[in-house]
Amino acid sequence: MPLNSGECKFGADDISETPWSLQRLLTKQMWDQSTGKGARVAVIDTGIDAGNQQIKPAIGSGGKTFVNGKPTDDKVGHGTKVAGIIAARAKPGSGFVGIAPDAKVIPLQQTSDEKAGDSVSLAAAINYAVRLKVDVINISQGTDAGPEKLGPLQAAIRNAAANNVLIVASAGNDGASGKEKNMYPASFQQYDNVLSVAASDRNNERAPFSQPGERVDIAAPGVDMVSTVPDGGNCVDQGTSFAAPYAAGAAALLIAKHKHDPRPWTPREVIWHLEQTAERVRREADHNIGWGVVDPVAALNDDTRPTASPKPDKPTNGADGSNIQPAAVTFGESPEERRARISIYIVGGGLLAVAAVVGSSVAIRDWRRKTGLKTHGEA
Repeated sequence: MPLNSGECKFGADDISETPWSLQRLLTKQMWDQSTGKGARVAVIDTGIDAGNQQIKPAIGSGGKTFVNGKPTDDKVGHGTKVAGIIAARAKPGSGFVGIAPDAKVIPLQQTSDEKAGDSVSLAAAINYAVRLKVDVINISQGTDAGPEKLGPLQAAIRNAAANNVLIVASAGNDGASGKEKNMYPASFQQYDNVLSVAASDRNNERAPFSQPGERVDIAAPGVDMVSTVPDGGNCVDQGTSFAAPYAAGAAALLIAKHKHDPRPWTPREVIWHLEQTAERVRREADHNIGWGVVDPVAALNDDTRPTASPKPDKPTNGADGSNIQPAAVTFGESPEERRARISIYIVGGGLLAVAAVVGSSVAIRDWRRKTGLKTHGEA
């Protein structure tokens, strides 16, 4: 679901500044907990270009094309950007790095510059990823096809659920009007292994293009997103396509941290945890950004295994503004102001009277001295 924000030439220069989407995180604290090592994320997209040195070391084995191309040759650039947000390695001269810089990304190319994928090829790619035993599948694309065409895709989602594979899907970019619309696989409500991701802006609100809907679970940064491009370098783009991999990277960190637990976390538990630890703008989930904006640091700092979906926050004694009482509007002078004014008049009048008496006494004394009058009635 590309939503290009400007021209991007492949073989671009590195962007030295740290992107805002990383500045909002305490990355050292985050990577002290987990770097994603051991997690494998399938990227079903346009391929992942091995010509970019930041993403090449992250490409794992098992890549495949479903469109007669080459999975490590990305002519479109979309998949390379998506993969970079998940797992790009640090590089001198670039301020950009992936959320999970030790995770592996597997390129499953089901769309190319010559052929667009469909729900059937998407289903085939999901089933292949499940056979590879990946932990997460990122799908930054979708379809609004009717139910009669979604059978193979639904079967693939069920297959992934049965094998404990988390699917992270972008909510869609057709949200400018604010009208709700279903995009699949993000809008599959009946499967608890699908995380639907909207795009948020710097204020943790829905990006104008992000598709609202009942199935939006969570949001992630999707505006002015820096990432890797074919043939090297970094570019800026925006869209829910780049919000989804941000959330997928957070999921990879969480899965890697708990991979060797006596019982690894299920996709449903990972989703619940990311929702529960998200940065909330409101007390409860809404159709714009779900439970809030994903917070990888908070997710990693909390080791509590979730047992249920999140609950709305409790009111906090008016801290949310609900108990603020409006002040009465007074036109003219209030009683308090009138009392203050009268007090000032009284004090001021008293001071003037004292000053008048003192002044009169001084004047009389001076006059008596000049006329020779004595102070005891003597002439």
